[in-house]
Amino acid sequence: MNVIITFGTFDVFHIGHLRILQRARQLGERLIVGISSDALNIQKKGRKPVYNQNERMDIVAGLKCVDSVFLEESLEKKADYIRQYSADTLVMGDDWAERFDSLSYLCEVVYFPRTPSISTTSIIEVVKKY
Repeated sequence: MNVIITFGTFDVFHIGHLRILQRARQLGERLIVGISSDALNIQKKGRKPVYNQNERMDIVAGLKCVDSVFLEESLEKKADYIRQYSADTLVMGDDWAERFDSLSYLCEVVYFPRTPSISTTSIIEVVKKY
């Protein structure tokens, strides 16, 4: 069975999130998604997510293209997560290009282009204006 793994915050879920997850799922039979913990999101982005980690996990787990989710607590544990879930392929957005190439000894590493003109940060900024 070809297992795909990906990671993200998935805060203020939008079409870009859906597209990357659907494309990732097309690469294999199972898609496992690591959802960044609230603490990890603060560390990465300097802010709390709009939706807490349990809500974000529920949202992503409810998608038909996703087979299971887990809480990602550290960027440094990606290799451990890949081993734990026996992943064959790691999929990330191209904003992380080359960042995880060092994991290619464990699995194939694929970077997908992000959906143009959409980001959680830009959505939050628009909402703040209203």
